[in-house]
Amino acid sequence: MPRARAGRRDAALAPALAAALVFLASGAVLVLEILGVRLLAPYVGLTLETTTSIIGTALAGIALGSALGGRVADRTDPRRLLAGLLAGGGLLALLCVPVVRALGPALRGGGDAAALGVAVLALLPPAAVLSAVTPTVVRLQLRDLSASGTVVGRLSAWATAGALAGTFGTGFVLVPLVPVGASVAAVGVVLVLTGVALGLWTGTASTDRASGFVAAAVALSVLTLGTGAPCDVESTYHCASVVEDPAREGGRVLVLDDLNHSYVDLENARQLEFDYVRWIGDAIDALAPAGEPLEAVFVGGGGFTLPRYLAATRPGSSSDVLEVDGDLVGLARDRLGLETGRDLRVTLGDARVTLRGLPAGSADLVVGDAFSSRAVPWHLATAEWVEDVRRVLRPGGLYAVNVIDHEPLALVRAEAATLLESFADVRLVARSGADGPAGGNLVLLASERPLAPGVRSIARGAQTLDRPAVERLAAGADPLTDDDAPADQLLSG
Repeated sequence: MPRARAGRRDAALAPALAAALVFLASGAVLVLEILGVRLLAPYVGLTLETTTSIIGTALAGIALGSALGGRVADRTDPRRLLAGLLAGGGLLALLCVPVVRALGPALRGGGDAAALGVAVLALLPPAAVLSAVTPTVVRLQLRDLSASGTVVGRLSAWATAGALAGTFGTGFVLVPLVPVGASVAAVGVVLVLTGVALGLWTGTASTDRASGFVAAAVALSVLTLGTGAPCDVESTYHCASVVEDPAREGGRVLVLDDLNHSYVDLENARQLEFDYVRWIGDAIDALAPAGEPLEAVFVGGGGFTLPRYLAATRPGSSSDVLEVDGDLVGLARDRLGLETGRDLRVTLGDARVTLRGLPAGSADLVVGDAFSSRAVPWHLATAEWVEDVRRVLRPGGLYAVNVIDHEPLALVRAEAATLLESFADVRLVARSGADGPAGGNLVLLASERPLAPGVRSIARGAQTLDRPAVERLAAGADPLTDDDAPADQLLSG
């Protein structure tokens, strides 16, 4: 009878069941850790600091739960404790989404402290409770000190296997295919049901208590699924939305996570709204006689504003867009009027890889616009990347790259130093500050031949630094290389 088991508090679990429980609990912690990045990004951005905060919080939870779980298991009925940990951890997991989405709007602009604070509130409790499962199971399984190493080693291995399964399963399956809220709800429900089933089977939980846990899980699941994502599309990389511009009919803003990323005028492809996009557009206009077709490569699609501009101003031009986010391309087709074809092709994948597939000397223009103010694709800023850009450019071609940086402009100085090593002429376009370029969007222009005089006349509230001025700006900065590219730290500094 189930109740007879209640007195056997030290009875070991079947080895397979013990392994399955630590596998499940450890895997759930890693699933929540990875999904936590996706939950926080729409509010505090996707940065090295955000990711570090979440990883650090999860590790703190694992350490806390392991220490306290083992201590409590020595002082209470480990079977009753185990069922409660699983069911309680599941309920806490189900609270993650409502907590983040309730606090998120107030966290915008809060920086690193906000990211750490919400990570601790949402992720530390379930990580700690679920991490107490392994020492509790170890306490149940230990019977002979001469075999303690075998027992602990075997269960630790299964816990690690669960963490690996959670990591790979989340990255390769859940994030690309399942909305974040649904994934978290599924994890929480599985944990609660496992804890309830274990409690009933061992006789450590009453029917009323089990029913209460199930009812709470149902209510929290409804709450989790009901607090929808703050965006139109949860892609593999972004929480993306398209917002209408009330000031201009046909104006659309693409918002990625918490930042305005692109502006598209559906009725006028020549309209360039953001200043830095206008600066790049001016550089494109000066690259060749008016109306002459160009062959271009765009690193990062976003709203596809500049490929559309090129097609409108230079009919017959050809654009290859290298975009890592396939869902973003679909959103651009559905909401931003993107039409792909022979003259505007999209290649999905990381640009560092896909650029290698383009023929040498095949482009008049390469535009790099994969930076954001919080996420720096450092591998698209190094000397090795620049050499591949040069390979693709024709003699005299233009490389225009948008860099977002803030005082003291350490990142743009390093990127300028990198380009100065490879190109004969390098210029910088930026808003004018009190003592030189101001922070924000800055555009570096590079070519193996002297840039056209028209580029020097770019105005629109900006200043243009010629090569000597860029050299002075970059003085003392180390070029970025694949071996040493601390881009996030330079931006944060």
